[in-house]
Amino acid sequence: MTLLTIGAFAKASRLSPKALRLYDELGLLTPARVDPVTGYRLYAPEQLERARLVAWLRRLGMPLARIQHIGTLDAAAAAQEVRAFWAQAEADTAARRDLATFLIDHLNRKDPAMSPTVKPLGIRYAALSDTGLVRESNQDTAYAGPRLLAVADGWGSHGAPAGAAAIEALKQLETEGVPAGNLLNVLEDVIEQAGQAVHDAAGGDSAPEDTGTTLTAMLWTGSQLALVHIGDSRVYLLRDGELFQITHDHTMVQSMVDDGRLSPEEAASHPQRSLLVRALGRGADTTPDLRLHDARPEDRYLLCSDGLPTAVPAQDIHRVLAGAAEPEEAVRECIALANGSGGPDNVSCVVADVLELQQQGRAAPSSRLPRTLETPHPVT
Repeated sequence: MTLLTIGAFAKASRLSPKALRLYDELGLLTPARVDPVTGYRLYAPEQLERARLVAWLRRLGMPLARIQHIGTLDAAAAAQEVRAFWAQAEADTAARRDLATFLIDHLNRKDPAMSPTVKPLGIRYAALSDTGLVRESNQDTAYAGPRLLAVADGWGSHGAPAGAAAIEALKQLETEGVPAGNLLNVLEDVIEQAGQAVHDAAGGDSAPEDTGTTLTAMLWTGSQLALVHIGDSRVYLLRDGELFQITHDHTMVQSMVDDGRLSPEEAASHPQRSLLVRALGRGADTTPDLRLHDARPEDRYLLCSDGLPTAVPAQDIHRVLAGAAEPEEAVRECIALANGSGGPDNVSCVVADVLELQQQGRAAPSSRLPRTLETPHPVT
């Protein structure tokens, strides 16, 4: 059998001799033979396929330990492992993209040239939660206050207390002033506290792994709404007569839609459409989406658990939000729609209207629309 020198093998595999020596030391790519006199590493031609796979996986940014694990798998299992790695990488990239958007928007608000003064704004709000017509108990929690709007959708044996605990952890935002420059840190801290509260409510270290909750909340800062979102509860915005969904579902099915493996129509009836990839719960990915949204007078926001959109078409939600005169009327009609469609799940809704405050001598900062809303796509 003709063996290749490390130089020839490096050229053929597109791995450097230095990398090959490292992979040998780690047991990732062991030479076919090491010359006992010179110590030269020699490789068999049939090792090229494995070496090229290692090189490609390194280009993906995969850690060496995970590459070593893939080397022990058959082709089908290895392909599944690469798919899982890349799905996580894309989720991490999306989270960093959201953080970058948040920071860009936050820094622009600090720029005087980007911050003309406008009339001060306020919100009028209502919240309502209902068990529905099928479930025996309500594991949803909905809350609306002068600064905080929130919906949590718990599941499992301790789902109701888990959701309630998550929102209770956020209620400190109602009374504590949040300096604009510290907003991001405050939101991250409160999510960490909410995660701990869910852990405790579910039974601490002995908590069952089937218990957790989604959490979708908006913090009113006076001219903006800061969004915190984990799971598949949603936020819709009714603006200038059009309805926009401004959250992204953290579900396996939505990931498949994003990848082009499912159509939105197929996703709506998929048997695993409620399988979450991010949530607050034991062993779950708790990375939140964080965004800032400039508010406009006459904006109407809807926060809801998935019991509403899974039962009610978007056009009907649009019709109710556009037609209801007050937030109280809107939340009642949304829940009535869900129950009118069979009420298969708990359903919770929070509606908040943005209003101009009739005050003199005061101004609130404003700026351009955040990039996430510059060219929104209406929900149809």
